[in-house]
Amino acid sequence: MSALDQVIEAGDGALLSVPAGGRLRIVDLHGNQAVDTLFYDAHDIDNRYSAFDTIREQRAVYLTTGSRLISTRGDELGVISDDTCGRHDTVGGACSQESNVIRYGHHTRHLHACRQTFLTLGAHAGIGQRQLTHNVNFFMNVPVTPSGELTFADGLSAPGRYVEVTASRDILVLISNCPQINNPCNGWNPTPVQLLGWW
Repeated sequence: MSALDQVIEAGDGALLSVPAGGRLRIVDLHGNQAVDTLFYDAHDIDNRYSAFDTIREQRAVYLTTGSRLISTRGDELGVISDDTCGRHDTVGGACSQESNVIRYGHHTRHLHACRQTFLTLGAHAGIGQRQLTHNVNFFMNVPVTPSGELTFADGLSAPGRYVEVTASRDILVLISNCPQINNPCNGWNPTPVQLLGWW
């Protein structure tokens, strides 16, 4: 029996406490939905997920089964223990109202964005601007061009595909189910995801 079974609507999020050895599964219910996710040491939120260290340690830009999620201090926060999608972004970052304006025009400033969700939910655990960093974008497809530029493309996921993370220590997981409608990361139509947990 799962300890967690929750549906997160597009634009909503979750702040979860996952004990060492616990497994968190994120299910892409409708396909092509980006799930922006941050990881923290539950006992020291300044020791948080580091995209730079994660990429360097595994010599890969994308994440999949076996990828170790490394912290700013070189600790292992978790491991992707199961993955039916096959590739997840760790360099594209989270959308914000400011980046929406720069990328898509001033008329998008009012649109909700992942950084707002992170700040609103993170405040309950003392997570503020200083603790927000590069995040994992589960199911999101951000190809890197030969010249090193990032592009947003249609996702590689499909309905029912999932990614599962096993916690290597007690962690906090901060999730924003991305509401972005200005690029194809959500197939132009953000949809709900399901969170399942066993611990």
